[in-house]
Amino acid sequence: MGLGYLCFVLHAHLPFVRHPEYEDFLEEKWLFEALSETYLPLLRVFSELEREEVPFRLTLSISPTLISMLTDELLQDRYIAHLEKLLELSEKELERTSAEDPEHLPVARMYQRLYKQNLEDFADLYQKNILKGFKYFQKQGNLELITTAASHSFLPLYQDFPRDIEAQIQVAMATHHRFLGKESAGMWVPECGYFNGLEDYLNRNNLNYFFAAAHGLMFASPQPRSGVYAPVRTPNGIAAFGRDPVASHAVWSAQEGYPSDHVYRDFYRDIGYDLPLDYIGPYIHDGNIRVSTGFKYSAITGETEKKLPYNPEKARAKAAEHAENFVYNRIRQFDKLSEVMDIPPLINIPFDAELFGHWWFEGPIWIKEVFRNFADAETSGGIDMVTPTDYLNTNPDIQTATPSFSSWGEKGYAQVWLDGQNDWIYRHIHKNIRRMEELAQRFPDEHGLKERALNQAAREVLLSQASDWPFIMKTGTTVPYAVRRVKEHIYNFNQIYGSLCRNTVNTEWLTRIAQKNNLFPDMDYRIFRKDISRVHQ
Repeated sequence: MGLGYLCFVLHAHLPFVRHPEYEDFLEEKWLFEALSETYLPLLRVFSELEREEVPFRLTLSISPTLISMLTDELLQDRYIAHLEKLLELSEKELERTSAEDPEHLPVARMYQRLYKQNLEDFADLYQKNILKGFKYFQKQGNLELITTAASHSFLPLYQDFPRDIEAQIQVAMATHHRFLGKESAGMWVPECGYFNGLEDYLNRNNLNYFFAAAHGLMFASPQPRSGVYAPVRTPNGIAAFGRDPVASHAVWSAQEGYPSDHVYRDFYRDIGYDLPLDYIGPYIHDGNIRVSTGFKYSAITGETEKKLPYNPEKARAKAAEHAENFVYNRIRQFDKLSEVMDIPPLINIPFDAELFGHWWFEGPIWIKEVFRNFADAETSGGIDMVTPTDYLNTNPDIQTATPSFSSWGEKGYAQVWLDGQNDWIYRHIHKNIRRMEELAQRFPDEHGLKERALNQAAREVLLSQASDWPFIMKTGTTVPYAVRRVKEHIYNFNQIYGSLCRNTVNTEWLTRIAQKNNLFPDMDYRIFRKDISRVHQ
């Protein structure tokens, strides 16, 4: 018997941001930055591991809103334009640093190589659709791809609306199958937000497992014998995998985690804020709104205004060192757990995918080195890297317990998404859900223009529930945009509701918002009918 199992989980998600009504929209850069710094670098890591014949197994959740943006032609073309502009800036930076700032010249060259490689991979290798890369590694047996709720809704706040939760899950399942070619075996419940009864929705939709915060399992009833180091089965058979706080802390902790090391690249120091407007203007927003460009030349250094220059070689070496330390500590953790457990322990470590590369620039290097180190541990018979499905297939006899209400947000429950800064949204969203159910009952089987309107109404209801917007309102970043988005979807729904009540659908307006919010191609408004248990088979 080996030391145990390790389940490495990444959750890739961004809210749906698409603005064809503007030539350039600032918040669309959230997607472009994630592509450049996280998704494409991760695919390169997977390719390098494959070439080196290093075995790896990883669970990756890709949200339906992110899938919709990654497959959207408008956003694909805008990302190429974004890369071409960065390459133009890189040429200027090579000239500037060579003449004025030679200590930063190697980093300027690094950025030019990065953006050239991103353009080549995105445009040529993946023909603008990186889902092809993830599907390839799914087919090769390296990735288990799973889904999350359709618009990443914090589901505990919608317990009184079972049809809405069904819609969030069924639309997600349909989107996942359409674009990734397989049914999702499990679900990343948004924000790990669990409430008693959620497992019934998952069971009805043929899902086998979900992930929970550590205290969701620790306070389960009855208390799990293995704590978070083995999953539990809810009474209806759905498995809940708890997050290991020890392994997660090594990466997540802002004070003690690996990404805080002073040798790594500083996320916040960027030439978009430092260089004169007459130079940097063409590469920031509207020529005068200072934003990050991605060209960052400073190491974290510490709490000081004067930052040391970023050294990529030192940072790569440090990432390899931290990967070795991580694996070493997990082996020690397995040894200690094995002394008190009568089954091989499972260490489950879920993270936001965007941590690796975007927030922690060296994160993809760290992941690659972690897999290399774990491969050595595997060959010695020590650790099996598994997905939840792998574990359940080989360990079917697990304890039955019901998790407690929980999330992985600050303080562990719902206060991030229900707070004085954001609680106003729910009375409007809840009212619109009731109205959507009313429309689905009143128009049980429409076709043509009315069906288009009803389907778009359902999209707007789901989009208004994205957990990202109340999170932003709570944390205080880009609050006006978050408020605007919630109000926009509430307004759009009510316009459709009113027009259907008057039997006068404005075709031109409907076409315009349907072209803008064009996700969820399998949307069927009948999903909100109370007498239908399942629309998508």
